[in-house]
Amino acid sequence: MPSRRLLIALLPLLSFGLSMPATARDITDAMGTVTVPDSPQRVVFLTNEGTEALLALGVVPVGAANSWVGDPWWDHIADRMGDAVPVGTESAVNLELVAALEPDLIIGNRQRHEEIYPQLTAIAPTVMSAELRGDWKINFRLYAEALGRTAEADAAIADYDVAVADLRARLGAATAEEVSVVRFLPGQVRIYQLDSFSGVLLRDVGFARPAIQNVEEFAIRTGKEGIPDMDGDRIFHFTWDTGDGQGTALANEVLADPLWQSLSAVEAGKVHAVSDAIWNTAGGILAAQLMLQDIARIYGVE
Repeated sequence: MPSRRLLIALLPLLSFGLSMPATARDITDAMGTVTVPDSPQRVVFLTNEGTEALLALGVVPVGAANSWVGDPWWDHIADRMGDAVPVGTESAVNLELVAALEPDLIIGNRQRHEEIYPQLTAIAPTVMSAELRGDWKINFRLYAEALGRTAEADAAIADYDVAVADLRARLGAATAEEVSVVRFLPGQVRIYQLDSFSGVLLRDVGFARPAIQNVEEFAIRTGKEGIPDMDGDRIFHFTWDTGDGQGTALANEVLADPLWQSLSAVEAGKVHAVSDAIWNTAGGILAAQLMLQDIARIYGVE
């Protein structure tokens, strides 16, 4: 239940439907049908990948969820965020801050924000995407529809497709390598499969994957016992650390393990530490563009 302070803060906004611009339209999202203004001017985004989408479409939010790493934004978006107000993390949104910004559109995600959906809709029309993994283009198109910027989205995706095709051509036979993707977290290792941010992009480029990763799933959760399943012709790995050093400690432990040292990719010198933000956590179109650049650099085809 919202707090008394929150209810007081929301009272002036509860009648947003009465003051909604005369030009509005209905769109279908993860929660059903929502009426949104044709040209929203004050947008609050509650996911990291959604904030990237907004920036790529030429709009700066009035408020956004804090980047998972940064103060308060990812390094790769910090200079584009203008006066945007951080409103808490994706999983701990400050509703009073959101209400104080008087948005005319809020965009969130069902996985993260279903519990606070009633409070969000009391503040402003709220569009909800369904998933936060896999193909970023699905959410990107929904956000563009909500913002009335589908033409800009089509152009951005076309540019991405051109960049992918260009990289694939420059890589040539190198895409036959079975590339493995591994993430170290506190107390857990994930071996990423096709239904993940990195998995979708690697498939777009045309890379082969080890058999255990070449399935339409998100990730295998394991520990040191799963080291044999982490092998490939080439391994990309990244680390998520909450600030207490546990993720980094596990990464160091696995990377020093004799079983890891015996993997064929390790023996061949084809192991690469890459950015957790770019290869996984940011999850949006800007990160996808940077991931393509990383692959080109690693393979020497820049």
